[in-house]
Amino acid sequence: MQANLQWLDDPEVFRVNQLPAHSDHRYYHDTAEFKTGSRFVKSLNGAWRFNFAKTPAERPIDFYQPDFDATDFDTIQVPGHIELAGYGQIQYINTLYPWEGKIYRRPPYTLNQDQLTPGLFSDATDNTVGSYLKTFDLDDAFKGQRIIIQFQGVEEALYVWLNGHFIGYAEDSFTPSEFDLTPYIQDQGNVLAVRVYKRSTAAFIEDQDMFRFSGIFRDVNLLAEPTSHITDLDIRPVPNANLKSGELNVTTKVTGESATLALTVKDHDGRVLTAQTQTGSDSITFDTMLFDQLHLWSPSTPYLYQLTIEVYDADHQLLEVVPYQFGFRTVELRDDKVIYVNNKRLVINGVNRHEWNAHTGRVISMADMRADIQTMLANNINADRTCHYPDQLPWYQLCDEAGIYLMAENNLESHGSWQKMGAIEPSYNVPGDNPHWLAAVIDRARSNYEWFKNHPSIIFWSLGNESYAGEDIAAMQAFYKEHDDSRLVHYEGVVHTPELKDRISDVESRMYEKPENIAAYLEDNPAKPFLDCEYMHDMGNSLGGMQSYNDLIDKYPMYQGGFIWDFIDQALFVHDPITDQDVLRYGGDFDERHSDYEFSGDGLMFADRTPKPAMQEVKYYYGLHK
Repeated sequence: MQANLQWLDDPEVFRVNQLPAHSDHRYYHDTAEFKTGSRFVKSLNGAWRFNFAKTPAERPIDFYQPDFDATDFDTIQVPGHIELAGYGQIQYINTLYPWEGKIYRRPPYTLNQDQLTPGLFSDATDNTVGSYLKTFDLDDAFKGQRIIIQFQGVEEALYVWLNGHFIGYAEDSFTPSEFDLTPYIQDQGNVLAVRVYKRSTAAFIEDQDMFRFSGIFRDVNLLAEPTSHITDLDIRPVPNANLKSGELNVTTKVTGESATLALTVKDHDGRVLTAQTQTGSDSITFDTMLFDQLHLWSPSTPYLYQLTIEVYDADHQLLEVVPYQFGFRTVELRDDKVIYVNNKRLVINGVNRHEWNAHTGRVISMADMRADIQTMLANNINADRTCHYPDQLPWYQLCDEAGIYLMAENNLESHGSWQKMGAIEPSYNVPGDNPHWLAAVIDRARSNYEWFKNHPSIIFWSLGNESYAGEDIAAMQAFYKEHDDSRLVHYEGVVHTPELKDRISDVESRMYEKPENIAAYLEDNPAKPFLDCEYMHDMGNSLGGMQSYNDLIDKYPMYQGGFIWDFIDQALFVHDPITDQDVLRYGGDFDERHSDYEFSGDGLMFADRTPKPAMQEVKYYYGLHK
């Protein structure tokens, strides 16, 4: 198969040769590697050769050939944003598409036209292209193994070649993409070529309120798989009604020959609670395991059990060890229309959190993530909505450990397709009811579910943000309901299509609703509990009036709290030659037009993670309902 540039123009092409999404478990050769790192993982982060082209027509055509002369290429750091490396245009924008007012575009298969638009992005003047090259050798532990490459995040459309051979294509910027390199891998002198286009039809459904970047902005790893390997781990801990006992069901998918899997579960103190061995191939399901004297996971006591699976071959040689921490907890929407977690009414003291670093944009570190966790804990914040995309893989485990509820959001926002200059006008809304966009959004739901299904911190799946509503989003909800009965589903945009409310969202979710209107809803025998998915909007000297929402918590059990917009300013440090100091610059400060300007700065913290005075208000009122 050869790469096809026209895939950029077709919403029905969003993954080619991409491996199926799976659980986010790690695997090691033995338990000693838990501390030193897995021999099966090789980072490809660091310096890559790089070429920037302003348009697809200007890209170096055969750069992926092993004998290509790349002496004129620059060097770029991976992970990183192309724009922050000095190429292209930095632009912050909220609701409009970046090209509005400059280029006429409509999503394919809309406006009653059952057709594509040739050259929509493949022959565009505003679609910048990054061509990356990386040469690598295989470590000894990788030789003779199946080799996978994992891109944890690439904006926005990704083509991959190895040693001159086309490997695959992927969209969905904030979800890991994996490809099998095995047929074309060699022990030494591998030439990995990656082409990243800033825009494809995915741009119509990735219209989030944020700086618009491109490039390989999360980690890139080579993964070696032993001859028998756990590719997926499905952990289902279910407390009984008394919340004092429960059962655990574990299913794995295994590649290779028949293997023996030895499972153990230990408590927090290291005591073995259960052990079991199963032999087989493909899908291996363990017998149901019963637990007495459960410790429940909750924000106040985020108790995690330690599951470990050892994989042995037919000669009983240890091939790999898979550890995973899990927790028991219940999430219920009862007949009284109130959400309960572990038999206690749920009160969300939440924030919306963009991933952000003032120096590197959405390229964030473990230190950034740990700092955010500590800020949340120090200020009585118990919940995070991952606005508006899946976050880096470690964030979910950190929230498990810290006891932070998660609303795990899909990478979906199509704001510019239905809201124009502030008016609701969905004539070419996507995904809408459009069958040509259905597979793409279902795939995003599937990926979000598969990667993060084992995390107790996730109590809501969120179908996305500000994408209106239609049959396609209803189908996303149906996917989650079919696969997961341990969590609820959230979506705010169905407020615009009330006829779909019985099929979309378990909660009545609104943005910036006035307290008196919330009270009126709750006093009118509503069908669903109420949740503010965005409220308070902490821009400038704001965040006053929290007590009005706090009073709702005290008066109405069906009011379940909300998520403040938002956690951290989106602003970038720039060296000012006049003052000779590094200063923070916001939207509009980079000569970009159009822009939504200082609207990028509405966090509880400045972009350098200094808390704003408003954080004191949050700490006080959120502390009243811990």
